[in-house]
Amino acid sequence: MEDPNTAGIGSIDVDLDNQEILLAASQHDVPKLRELIRSNQKEENPANVKDPETGYSPLHAAIAACEPETDNVTNGDTTEPATHEQESSPETVDGGVKTVKFLLQEGAIWNDLDANDDTPGCLARRLGLQELYQLMVDAGVRAELLLNRLEGYEQLEDEEDEGEENVVNTTTEEEATETEKTEVEATTWCPETTTGETEEHNVQDPSVSNDNYLSSGLTFQESRLLDADKNGVMMAWETDIMEKSAKGLLPKPGLKVLNIGHGMGIVDGVIQSLEPSAHHIIEAHPAVIADMKSKGWHEKTGVTIHEGKWQDILPKLAADGVMFDAIYYDTFAESYADFRDFASEHVIALLEPEGRWSFFNGMGADRQISYDVYQKVVEMDMLEAGFDVDWTEIAVPSLDSEWDGVRRKYWVVDNYRLPMCTYLD
Repeated sequence: MEDPNTAGIGSIDVDLDNQEILLAASQHDVPKLRELIRSNQKEENPANVKDPETGYSPLHAAIAACEPETDNVTNGDTTEPATHEQESSPETVDGGVKTVKFLLQEGAIWNDLDANDDTPGCLARRLGLQELYQLMVDAGVRAELLLNRLEGYEQLEDEEDEGEENVVNTTTEEEATETEKTEVEATTWCPETTTGETEEHNVQDPSVSNDNYLSSGLTFQESRLLDADKNGVMMAWETDIMEKSAKGLLPKPGLKVLNIGHGMGIVDGVIQSLEPSAHHIIEAHPAVIADMKSKGWHEKTGVTIHEGKWQDILPKLAADGVMFDAIYYDTFAESYADFRDFASEHVIALLEPEGRWSFFNGMGADRQISYDVYQKVVEMDMLEAGFDVDWTEIAVPSLDSEWDGVRRKYWVVDNYRLPMCTYLD
């Protein structure tokens, strides 16, 4: 006869060991967590177990336990309660901070998703837990910086082993801490500066590669430019951003400017209105080049169109001694590594000492925490490359109606951060 105390348990996917870990995380019991994680013999990292119903990881559980309490208060003589939210106690938040730090040290994934598609940082932001949110942002920055560096090491090794089978630099990864390794494995999206996912739209789908994009057909519509897979290459809602970027780069007439990535021609149209003395445009997609010529761009006074990839064209311009007062970078389906290479290796050879350069800042714009992470990553990499970055926040209007017929939203954050880069003093 079936034991009533165990009836139905087999039909529920519950791992009691995992639930113990999640419970200890929610109770901010770091000693217990340490004991459970150390004694766990499973192949999966116990710091990344999941609740089958909520999708919570231990990081989610630790942060959710800090949610401010809501009091029910009688509203006069009525029986309907009025609610007001209290702040979490300092003790609770302190416990959450210690637990989150411990879990990150144990290799917890900073951008793991729960059943609501929230990362732990998203949850902290929604609950107004700023200290915990900042912890998660910092964890994301560490992970992305490490990932970018590992990619660089692998590239160097591939170059050294040219002619031989490419070998991944596993030694570097093995020497990384468990936390860093796990965070690297968790990083599945690749920001593309306006060069990627956002006109540089972040590449979140492996099919959205630069080679695929350049060989694909494009659809030109009045308010958008789509690739063959209906990914947004450029959209008219970006016009205000482009106008402010161009005017920041060209404060007076008669300057020499280079734009990388023509797209719908929004920023180039604004640049023309600012009366530059020379206006160079680099464009790699044959369909965009054909569209440019059909509109007479190649016949405009002072305009020079360079057909091809910027990686091939910029070294030739530098070799010819061509210099610019302003540079704008807005490509599609490229990686952050491409952007970093552009900033660190090419700008210095082309930008006048008093010049300015900017880029479409769409890196991580599919999620607020990712956008915040990549602002810090960019600042660090620009500092290393010899540039200072000033940011101007621009409110983005509601875009709900903009995504009809577009494969995915490449922009969900409320404010655009316009970067303006200059040489360090």
